[in-house]
Amino acid sequence: MPLAPPTTPPAGVAAGVASATRSVVPATVELTAEEWRAREAAHRARADDLTAARRDRVARGRTHPVDDFLYTYYSYKPAVLRRWHPGIGVRLRDAAAEPRATWRGYRVDGDHLEVDAAGLSRERGLLLRGIADILRATRSRRAQFGCFGLHEWAMVYRDDAPRHAVPLRLGSRGTDAVVESHQLTCTHFDAFRFFTPEAVPRNRQPLDRAGQSRTEQPGCLHANMDLYKWAVKLGPLVPGSLLLDAFTLARDIRELDMRASPYDLTDWGYAPIAIETAEGKAEYVALQRRFAERADEVRGELIRIVAAARDAGATPA
Repeated sequence: MPLAPPTTPPAGVAAGVASATRSVVPATVELTAEEWRAREAAHRARADDLTAARRDRVARGRTHPVDDFLYTYYSYKPAVLRRWHPGIGVRLRDAAAEPRATWRGYRVDGDHLEVDAAGLSRERGLLLRGIADILRATRSRRAQFGCFGLHEWAMVYRDDAPRHAVPLRLGSRGTDAVVESHQLTCTHFDAFRFFTPEAVPRNRQPLDRAGQSRTEQPGCLHANMDLYKWAVKLGPLVPGSLLLDAFTLARDIRELDMRASPYDLTDWGYAPIAIETAEGKAEYVALQRRFAERADEVRGELIRIVAAARDAGATPA
């Protein structure tokens, strides 16, 4: 199951140089009923394709140690991905009588329907501010590429009960030895909080929820996976295509995360990336950099959307 080929965004991003994002409400675009129905159908087909394996496993009562993470950790069901939104600044013609007119976050204007950016901004102001703070702070920092995915190793360090029902590639002692021969440099609190007690003091710095916006950085796999979470939380403001791009990015990153983990997933079709070797480290960093580039595109779009929504909800002077 190979990693999907990444796209190539602006060159400065991999070095942690973020371009400025303008805070401007986008010009309104109108879609005919034929146009928006076609987009909705295409979105649903893409979402169904992305979630087909998960839905089949649920129906048969089966689990997957890699792919299920996005559904259990983030707790978003496939139905969330299937619901299409046009996004901020798009008006749907002849849609006032459609079921989506009753959805939260929409505004009817005659026979037209559009996302109520101003209303959502006023209703979810604290949420938008919090998301904007995390996204902007993360994007402002230089990306770090020296963690080598050791967060997964720290989660089983000196622990006889690994978090996944999958054997450890090097066994418990071998896994512990890898952790002890490296400096842990995790910057993501939601990974750090799963470290074993013995691994916590081995991290370069202690992490906590209150300081998350001060430590997140754009090279982190988990910070980039979280773009999917932020896209979902922004709801109707985010166009369906961007939501699915964020999900696809998170799924691809999760594969790298687990291939570089201490777990032996060869029976599941995943070749390991042996980060305890120089060759494995180089492979991991190369892929990590490419995912950081992909993530910057998504992060930049989310920042723009939040800024536009907050502008729409601003009280005129």
